[in-house]
Amino acid sequence: MSDLRLQLGGLAERSERRRKALLGDRFPGRLVAQDEALWGGDAARRAVVRNRLGWVRSPETMRDRAAELRAFAREAAARGFRRALLLGMGGSSLAPEVLARVRGAQPGGMPLTVLDNTSPAAVRAVADTHDPATTLVLVASKSGGTVEVSSFERAFYERARGALGDKAGVAFVAITDPGTELEAQAKAKGYARVFTNPADIGGRYSVLSFFGLLPAALLGLNPIALCEPALAERDAFAIDGGDALAIGAALGELALAGRDKLTLVLSPALAPLGAWIEQLVAESTGKEGRGILPVDGEPLAEPSAYDATRVFVSVSVGAPDPATTRALDALAAAGHPVIRWTRPAVENLGAEFMRWELVTVVAGAVLGIDPFDEPNVAEAKAATKAVLEQARAQGGLPPRRPRATDGTLELHAPDAIDITGADATAWARSLARLTQPGDYAAILAFLLRTEARDAALQRVRHAWRAAARVATTSGYGPRYLHSTGQLHKGGPATGVFLQVTVEDGDEPIPGEGHGFRELRDAQAAGDYDVLVRRGRRVARVHVRGDIDAGLERLARAFEAAATAVGSV
Repeated sequence: MSDLRLQLGGLAERSERRRKALLGDRFPGRLVAQDEALWGGDAARRAVVRNRLGWVRSPETMRDRAAELRAFAREAAARGFRRALLLGMGGSSLAPEVLARVRGAQPGGMPLTVLDNTSPAAVRAVADTHDPATTLVLVASKSGGTVEVSSFERAFYERARGALGDKAGVAFVAITDPGTELEAQAKAKGYARVFTNPADIGGRYSVLSFFGLLPAALLGLNPIALCEPALAERDAFAIDGGDALAIGAALGELALAGRDKLTLVLSPALAPLGAWIEQLVAESTGKEGRGILPVDGEPLAEPSAYDATRVFVSVSVGAPDPATTRALDALAAAGHPVIRWTRPAVENLGAEFMRWELVTVVAGAVLGIDPFDEPNVAEAKAATKAVLEQARAQGGLPPRRPRATDGTLELHAPDAIDITGADATAWARSLARLTQPGDYAAILAFLLRTEARDAALQRVRHAWRAAARVATTSGYGPRYLHSTGQLHKGGPATGVFLQVTVEDGDEPIPGEGHGFRELRDAQAAGDYDVLVRRGRRVARVHVRGDIDAGLERLARAFEAAATAVGSV
């Protein structure tokens, strides 16, 4: 168990009333019993919920399949596979990435790489470092037809054919729902195995199913060691709500009171968990004009750097370091809500997964939304398809004329967006002015992620926060389209969005008339167009030529803009 500490200030009583009301309605027990009526009598909503509550019992089911998963992992190693590559997107990729980064390969296990980036450079980097003769490829897709996963599969299956000939399928494994196109494809291509997941588990709630536990077994982790702590967390919730009910009630009430920026403060050992929490919370709650924005990876600052829309949640392995504790104490003393708990070891990761799933569902109930659908994700998919069809008809993506240029940087923005100036510093000042109190700033980057590039985007975030005193997020496309993208479009219209696009060559997609560059660029263009249609404040900076030099120029521009307003 954890040592939960809630510092909610004037909202403590309201949060406690909500917790007691949920207990009075028997919410915890009814959720664990998979009562679809918890989300009202609407037939359509009940149908969605009915097909999305399998995650509650999944740890029990998967505990009984643990020996099978571990046996498969041993067989894979015995067949000569030395590493695993997971091709996925959203819920099918984020949890395995957390497991790989938090726990890593154990003795007897194999390293796991996750590919969820359609940038040609990202595909190329993975292809160059994974020998198709010794790499076990996991193709993970709940729907079985996700365009990114299908494209990855075509590219890596073709590479495997070059190394293994007609036996290429033995290096592939599918994880999908029953009856999908991927299931049929796996059988036709002779995949080594198809793991058919229960259909009543939504993607972002699938960590304790085959989508998370098969990668765990290949890493050398015991699935039982993830399932047992999760069951303990769930059972505590079923009895009296446990800590999860109190946290979920608090986050929901705080959001209703305007404290809807969930700022994560994770210890280094748990830092990779942030991206998974980000998808779970944003995609579950960001709809019907409401939502909780997870803020992951933003460094802590003095209390004066934050507006009154923040709530801080600290999770650590053992006690946080003294500097973090002092910073959290200062935030609480300044009136910012602070929620914190600890885990004794990273081996409690299964309990943490379950806690956040329960917390998110409770918060969704408080907000009055269905936490299991994602109505706006399809918008970006449809827009991408439309752009690709237009490109096919015209022989390529239509050029877009920039509003201004600064060296290798090009600015694109709708005419209605008030961005002035002929250089990047002026653009940054305009974006800071666009970002009003209560808003958030989101950087949406379509490029290969590296430490240096991530650091440059972090500098943009820090400067933007300093200049406008707002929450900031950063996401990599197309991953964010299956994560915070739902909240960007379906949540409150409080976001100011800066897309960053680049040029990095191309990689073919076998059987398609376009390559990864066109797919990636179509995804960026489609999301940009949807944001514009929804009246969101959005701009794009396109980097021509040297990507790292362009990002450095952009970071300096934002830092100069922040200095100009006396914030740094």
